[in-house]
Formats: sequence, C-alpha cells, structure tokens
Amino acid sequence: MAAYSFPAAAPAIAQDLQVPGTLVGFFISTVYGVGIISALLSPGFIHRYGAVRASQLVLLATLAMLLSCALGSVLSVAIGAALLGLAYGATAPASTHLLVPRTPHPVINLVLSIRQIGVPLGGVTAGLLMAPLTVRFGWRVALLCQTIPVLILLLAIQIPRARWDRDRNPAHPIWRASLLGPMQILRDIPAIRRLALASFVYSGLQLCFVTFMTVHLTSKAGFDLIRAGQVLAAYQIAGVISRPIWGWLADNVLAARWLLTLQGVVMCVTAVLAGQFGLEWPRALVFAVCAVAGTTASGFTGIAYAEWARLGGARRTEATGLGAGVMFAGVMLMPSAFSVAVTALGDYGVAYAVAGALAAITGLLLPGAIRSR
Repeated sequence: MAAYSFPAAAPAIAQDLQVPGTLVGFFISTVYGVGIISALLSPGFIHRYGAVRASQLVLLATLAMLLSCALGSVLSVAIGAALLGLAYGATAPASTHLLVPRTPHPVINLVLSIRQIGVPLGGVTAGLLMAPLTVRFGWRVALLCQTIPVLILLLAIQIPRARWDRDRNPAHPIWRASLLGPMQILRDIPAIRRLALASFVYSGLQLCFVTFMTVHLTSKAGFDLIRAGQVLAAYQIAGVISRPIWGWLADNVLAARWLLTLQGVVMCVTAVLAGQFGLEWPRALVFAVCAVAGTTASGFTGIAYAEWARLGGARRTEATGLGAGVMFAGVMLMPSAFSVAVTALGDYGVAYAVAGALAAITGLLLPGAIRSR
C-alpha cells in the first residue's frame, strides 16, 4: 500500500511538487530498482537471522519511507523511495522460506498465490483510500496515516519470531554467498532463464498499468481523480480475486507454465486496448478492460513464484530472491521507459502496444523451456 500510494495520488503530488505526473514512474522504479539489491542479498540474511527479522526490517524501511516522503519535497520523496527499496526485496524470499517447507505439494501454487494477494490488496487499499484522503487532507497526511498499521505489524510479528526463526544459522555468510548463489542458479537451470525473461516483462507491464492508470485516465479519458482511483482499485481487486484462482488451476487443471503463457497473451490484448482509452470510451468498458488486465498482469505472480521455488529445489530461497530481483528489474526499467515514451510521443498507444507485444512473445517462449529442468 505504501509503495502504491504514489500512483494513486500521482496527479495531486505532481501538482504540489510542480513536476509532470508521468514522472511518478521514476518513484516506482527507484523502489524496485534499489530493491534488486535486497532481493539478491536477503537470502543470506534470512538464513543467518531468520525470515521474521528480515520482514521486520522491511516494515522499518516502510516506516522510514512514509516519514521521509511526508516532508513534501522532491528530494525527500526520492530518499523515501530509496529507503523502501533497500529492504523491499526481502519480502518474497522471506515468505517463501517460511511457507514452502510447511505447505503440502498439491496446494503449493494456491498457497503462494494466496500469499501474493497482499500485493494487489495493498494497491486496492491505496486506490480506494488515498484519493479521498488526499482530496480532504492532502497527500502528506494521507501517507502519515499509514504509519500506524506499519508500527502495529512491526511489533506483532515479533511474537512468533522465536518459533518461526528457529532454523536460522548465525554463521551463515551474507555477502559473497548471497550474490553468487542466484547467479549460479541462473547459469545452471536453463528453464529459469526463460522464466526470468517472462517475469521481467510481466512485472514491468504490471507496474506500467498501476503507475500510469490514474494519470492516463485523468489526462486522456476525462476521469476525475476519485473515479480514476476506483478504476485502479478495480484493476487491483481483479488481481486479488484471480491470484488464488490461478493457483488452484495450476494445482488441479493446467500446469503453471501454460497458464503463464495464456496470461501473457491476454496482457497483450488488454495493453493494446488500454492504449486507446479516450473521451469516447464508455466508462463501463474502461472498467472492464482494466479488470481483465488486473487478472493477468496483476494476477501472475503467485504461480510465477511457485515456479521459481519449484525449479530452485533445495535452493528455493535463493531462487525466489533471484525471481524477485528479476521482477524488480522489470519494474525498474519498464515504467521509466514507458514514461519516456509517453512524454516524447504525447500518447499512450504506442507505449502500451510495445509492452503488450513483449508480454505475448516472452509468454509464448515459456512452455517448452519450463518443461525440462
């Protein structure tokens, strides 16, 4: 929610700071770009200090980000984004480290998809709450309101820490082993290389939707800020609902690799349609396109992380850290490139079409690659 609050309130923040609204893409890129470091280093930290301690550091960084950004300058916002990124990459490896050993194999896709509900649910909350709070109290106060649940959760997860972090190894190395481990996995397992390519594009397109939706709809489709926030919430709600459904399908109906391919094709179609949004589009149709986009671009990560963990085997924590790093790289680069393209062309159509085509191409490469390990 903290990270997605900026796209939700982007028009108001941009007006207050006197910067173009499309530059919100660079905030998200900073969070996830710096997050690559923690994604790659966190497996070593998790093995040494425990997954709960890693999660607490993520929450501490979130608190620091909210306080820094609430100061209300371009510099403090940039510092806040970097602060959150320093720990954000540890979220997926930490939760995978805890969940996979405790989850029966026949429901692993479902369980990891349920875990990933937290991401779009945070986006839903940001979309629904940030716009009205910003209109009524200003975006700085809206950010500060989030410090309360962060503090509560930071303290609450200390309660089970002794039990959940029982497997920590105080002698485990952090730096060199953490950086080399993911690279060795990428080198040793060919299937992971194509999964990495698709994950990069899918996650980048996911954040292009999230980051630019309110700016796009308010500037090109005639939506006001609150209505645009509702569309963003619909996109995220679709991601919340679809993730466990995709997980169940992967466990019971069709292998995750084929579902990931299907998702890439649907992402392409919805991206092309989104690029054509304008004043003549019926509001209901805009909602529908964004909701379908949410089921795929926001819904893929649960089964993708399950594939990372499956292909990583005994090195699942390191593999998931690599997966998070690859996804963060997509998030770092694609919204920034999207922002440059939209600013240069003055239109969203070409940017969305190119991003969608990349999703379809990388998705179609997946099935044969992931079949053999």
